[in-house]
Amino acid sequence: MLGKIAWKNITFKPLNTALCVSLLLFGVGIISLLLLIQHQLEQKFQRDLKNIDLVVGAKGSPLQLVLSAVYHLDAPTGNIKLDEARQIMDGPMVEEAIPLAYGDSYRGYRILGTTHDYIKKYDAQLASGAMFSDPMEAILGADVAENTGLEVGSVFLGTHGEVQEGHVHDNHPYTVVGILQKTNSVVDRLIQTNIESVWLVHSDHGHDHSAIDSIHAVELDFNHDHEHDHDHDHDHAEHVITADSMEITAILLQYKTKMSVLNMPRIINDQTKMQAVLPALEINRLFYMLGVGATTLKMIAGGIMFMAGFSVFFVLYSRLKERKYELALMRSVGYRPSHLFGLLVLEGLILAALGYVSGWLLSRVGIYFVNRQAESDFNMQFDFAWVPGEEWLLLLTFSVGVVSALLPAWQAMRMDVSSILSES
Repeated sequence: MLGKIAWKNITFKPLNTALCVSLLLFGVGIISLLLLIQHQLEQKFQRDLKNIDLVVGAKGSPLQLVLSAVYHLDAPTGNIKLDEARQIMDGPMVEEAIPLAYGDSYRGYRILGTTHDYIKKYDAQLASGAMFSDPMEAILGADVAENTGLEVGSVFLGTHGEVQEGHVHDNHPYTVVGILQKTNSVVDRLIQTNIESVWLVHSDHGHDHSAIDSIHAVELDFNHDHEHDHDHDHDHAEHVITADSMEITAILLQYKTKMSVLNMPRIINDQTKMQAVLPALEINRLFYMLGVGATTLKMIAGGIMFMAGFSVFFVLYSRLKERKYELALMRSVGYRPSHLFGLLVLEGLILAALGYVSGWLLSRVGIYFVNRQAESDFNMQFDFAWVPGEEWLLLLTFSVGVVSALLPAWQAMRMDVSSILSES
C-alpha cells in the first residue's frame, strides 16, 4: 500500500520528478560510462601486454612505439635494420624474441609480418585452415574474418598505410590459409603473415631487389620452433643474414631475468640507433594521464549527483507542507509515525532508482556511440556488461535518495496531527 501511495505522490507533479530524475540520470550516466571505458581499457591493455618485457624499435616517441608494436593502435616510429635487430634478438639473456614488420592494411585491419611465436604467445588456436608457411599466405583474426567476409582460400590485396584510401599493392595478392578462434586480444584485429611477405610487397619501395629475389635462399629461419638452452649461450649459427638492406619494424622481447630488463634499455638506447622501451612503464604513464581526466569528469558528475540530492530534498520538503493534511488523515486512520517516515524515504528511493536505471541505460547508449567511433578508428569494441565499481555507484545513488528524504521524513513523523486537522 505504501508503495502505491509513494508512486502516486511522485507522479502527481511530473515536472518536479523529471528534474530530480534528470540530474541523477546525467550524474549516473557519466560516471557509469567512465567506469566502463576505464575498466575495459585497462583489461584490454593488460591482456595484450602478455609478458612483453621490452619493445625495441626505431627512435622516436616511446609511447608511440608501444602503442604501435604491442597494441597496433598507432603508426610505427620507423624501421630498423634486420642485422642490427639480430644482435639484440640473439642475446644470451633473451628468453623470447618476436620480430614484427608492418606498414600495410586491409579495410583498416593491419597486416602484420611476424612468426608463429606471436600467435602462440596469445594462445590463439585455429578455427579453420592452417598456419602460414610460404610468402603471401595469411591468417585472419576472428574480428577480421567476421567483418570482412574473407574465408579460407580468399584472395585480397593490401593497402599501403592504415587508411583504406591508400595505394593498393595489386601485384602481390595475399591468400587466406587460416582463421583464428576468438581470443579477446589484439590478435583478433590482425591479419598475420610471415615477414618475407612484407618484404616482397614492399620490394618496389626501397629494398634491394636482388635481396628480395633471393629471400628463399637466405636462411632467416623465422618460423622455426626453437628452444633456448638455459645452461649455455644461444647457438644461432643457422641465422645467416646476407641481405643487409632488409628491415623490420619492432621486436617484442622477454628476458630470462628482471635484472636484464633493467639494464638492457640503457645499453640499447645509448649504444645503438634503436630505442628500447619498457611497455608496462609507458602504459602506466598513459593511464595516469587518462586517470586525471577521468577523475575530473567523475568529480563533475559527482557534483551533478550532489545537486540532484538537493533537488530531491527540496521537492519532498516543499511538498510536505502541501501534503500535511493528507498525512494527518493517514495518521488518523491508523498509520503510525514510522509509516509516514518510511513513505517519504520510499519516495526518495524510487526517485533514486529511476535516476540510476535511466543513467545506466544512458551509459550503454553512450558505449554504443563510442563503439562506432572506436571501431572506425581503432577496430576496438567495448562490452555492455556490468563492470566493477558500478555496485558502488548504485549504493551511492540510493544513498543520495535516502539522505535527501531523511529531514522531510523526520518532520512528517513528528507532525502534530490534532492541530493540523483542527486548522483544516
